[in-house]
Amino acid sequence: MEEGTFEQPSLEKHYYGNCPGCKVDQAKELRKDVSIRNLSYIWMAVLCGTLPVASLFPFVYFMVKDFNIAKTEADISTYAGYVGSSFMLGRALTSIFWGMLSDRYGRKPVIISGIITVVIFNTLFGLSTNLWMAISMRFLLGSLNGLLGPIKAYAAEIFREEKQALGLSNFVAAWGVGLVIGPALGGYLAQPVLKYPHMFPKDSFWDRFPYFLPCFIISAFAFASGIACIWLPETLHNHKSSSESTNSVEALEMESNETNNDKMISASLQETLHNHNGGSIESTINVKALEIGSNEANKDKTIQKDKSIFQNWPLMSSIIVYCVFSLHDVAYQEVFSLWALSPRRLGGLSFTTNVVGYVLAISGIAIIIFQLALYPSVQKAFGPVNLARFAGVLSIPLLQSYPFMTKLSGFTLHLVIIIASILKNILTESIATSLFLLQNRAVEQHQRGAANGFVMTCMSAFKTVGPASGGAI
Repeated sequence: MEEGTFEQPSLEKHYYGNCPGCKVDQAKELRKDVSIRNLSYIWMAVLCGTLPVASLFPFVYFMVKDFNIAKTEADISTYAGYVGSSFMLGRALTSIFWGMLSDRYGRKPVIISGIITVVIFNTLFGLSTNLWMAISMRFLLGSLNGLLGPIKAYAAEIFREEKQALGLSNFVAAWGVGLVIGPALGGYLAQPVLKYPHMFPKDSFWDRFPYFLPCFIISAFAFASGIACIWLPETLHNHKSSSESTNSVEALEMESNETNNDKMISASLQETLHNHNGGSIESTINVKALEIGSNEANKDKTIQKDKSIFQNWPLMSSIIVYCVFSLHDVAYQEVFSLWALSPRRLGGLSFTTNVVGYVLAISGIAIIIFQLALYPSVQKAFGPVNLARFAGVLSIPLLQSYPFMTKLSGFTLHLVIIIASILKNILTESIATSLFLLQNRAVEQHQRGAANGFVMTCMSAFKTVGPASGGAI
């Protein structure tokens, strides 16, 4: 038989001139290194979404106390939990909606609208004069702020596939830093009249609203970030073929290899059957059956790509694990601050807000170093699943050691608390980044916004329970 020449399917991608997603894909093909500008967009947007989440933890105890609504000292922690939970409740109710909007209209408009929400309602929260105003402002801040889901999708889409772990590790690094620096800002800047009387005089605006300064600083940062994000590149494709895998040519390469293999098998069978059976009709039927089977397999793969996210078990299983982890994480965040600030007679450490602030600030620096310098290599060596398992197991004995720290004092106590806080935050960010990688790899681009929105909804629902239960306990 004459040597068969098989036609090589074209792997060249077709780009649409008026599609912003295609422009991003072209840039990724031409530039193989990491853009600092794109990393900066991720950091700015994520910090805008995370700084308000935890910035109130160091001072919410004193804020509720100043509202004069608690009858006993123990009731203060309960009301503080309600204030913390209201943000997560609002986010749980609307995150899927914002994710679906980002899949339809693009990541950029949802991100910018979320930043505007932070500017407005975080500022109003700092001006709260009673418990219900504080709860309502936090609820609106959470429900109208849908930027974290789309920016997570953006972090997975803006870089080449081999750099995807770096993009999501930066997302989680910014997330972790925001959740650490936020409380640090709250601890250092709340009640400025008491801490910095030479700069903030008594009976001034800052004395009437003692918790406005940290909220104002965060809102000012969000305002500047919103202006910068006007130039944020849109990654969503606006043409019909955007539902297919446009982020890489791997799917095309795989299809090409499968097509070539099928053709080689088909030609080989044709030659063998022709030699032995004289090119009988049965041999032709067998070859046709093989080709039909191959086409059916490809059709099944296409159908599987377009199935609902709720039928996507790799996605749903990673979301379930992340929800349980989120409940544990937010409970720790609030309980740690309340525990550190509570008096010794109630089992606390009697720390000041300044001490809590510098402990969390040191932890934030450690997170940055680990996520940017070490995590990509560790994830490459162990894989996201094994790394998440390992970090989860190590978290158990670490958390069990916290009650025994109340027996320490002085420099030893401060040193042990700092080390424990660093280890806890590194393990936390390792688990979160690994789960985010699994979630974004489990869906196509046209479902990524909705999938990340659903992740945020589930996570926020569990985190709604965390502050309330943690404060009450």
